[in-house]
Amino acid sequence: MEISIFFARLWGSFFIIFGALFIITKQLGKTIEMTDDKAFVISTGYISMLMGLVTVILHNVWVASWEVIITIMGWSTLIKGIMKIGFPEQIHKQAQRFKKKQFVSAFFLIILGVALMWASF
Repeated sequence: MEISIFFARLWGSFFIIFGALFIITKQLGKTIEMTDDKAFVISTGYISMLMGLVTVILHNVWVASWEVIITIMGWSTLIKGIMKIGFPEQIHKQAQRFKKKQFVSAFFLIILGVALMWASF
C-alpha cells in the first residue's frame, strides 16, 4: 500500500502541474507541434519508457480498487514510450488529433491528478 500512495502522489502531482501549465501557457499546442521532430519524439520516448518501466516493476497490482489506475498508467506509459521510440511518425499523427482538444486534455489531466492525490490521503 505504501508504494501505491507514493505513485498516486507522484503521478497526481505530475498531472496537476502539467495540466495547469498546459492551460496557463498553452504549451500543449507547442508540444504537439514539436512531434514533427523525430529526435524530440524518440528522446521523450526514452523518458516515457523509463517512467513506465519503473511504475510497472514496482507497482504491477491488479486489484479492484483505485490502485489499479496506477498500474494501468504504468503500462500505458511503457507502451507509449516504446511507440515513441519505434514509431515516431505514428505518434505525430496521433498528436495532431489532440490539437483541437488541448483544453479538454489538460482539464482531464488535472481531474485525474486531483483524483489520485485525493485517493492517496
